[in-house]
Amino acid sequence: MQFLLILPFLLQAFAIALDEGIFHYKRGLPRWERIGHPLDTLGTLACMLFVLFVPYSPLALKIYIGLAIFSSLLITKDEFVHAEHCPGAEQWLHAALFILHPITLAAAGFIWIESLAELTLFLQIQATLMAFFLLYQIVFWNFVWKGTVK
Repeated sequence: MQFLLILPFLLQAFAIALDEGIFHYKRGLPRWERIGHPLDTLGTLACMLFVLFVPYSPLALKIYIGLAIFSSLLITKDEFVHAEHCPGAEQWLHAALFILHPITLAAAGFIWIESLAELTLFLQIQATLMAFFLLYQIVFWNFVWKGTVK
């Protein structure tokens, strides 16, 4: 059971690493993505921090569901433009990420609702990794990267 709750996070991390490590470096990120991708990560991180710092209650669950829906919609905002800039393989990877995103947030919510203490540390590690990835996205793509957009 615990592995099934962790699996979506692992698959999502792998897919994001492929997207970042293969496609983003190859084509570069235009300004709209250098701003939009950190916003996507911030939306996801907000969900993770919510389940880590807000005690479960029926009202908190409703708020979390709202955050999760918002985050799931937010990550799709760029797809209209991605159709022009991304190869088919990258678009397929995005589709996989769109499927994994709400599953991952549902798994986090289940861990939170069920108070699975042994997986809370896992969520803390996830949130920490997301925070570092957010910083990387902001700093690398906006201040370090000097390539051109293809």
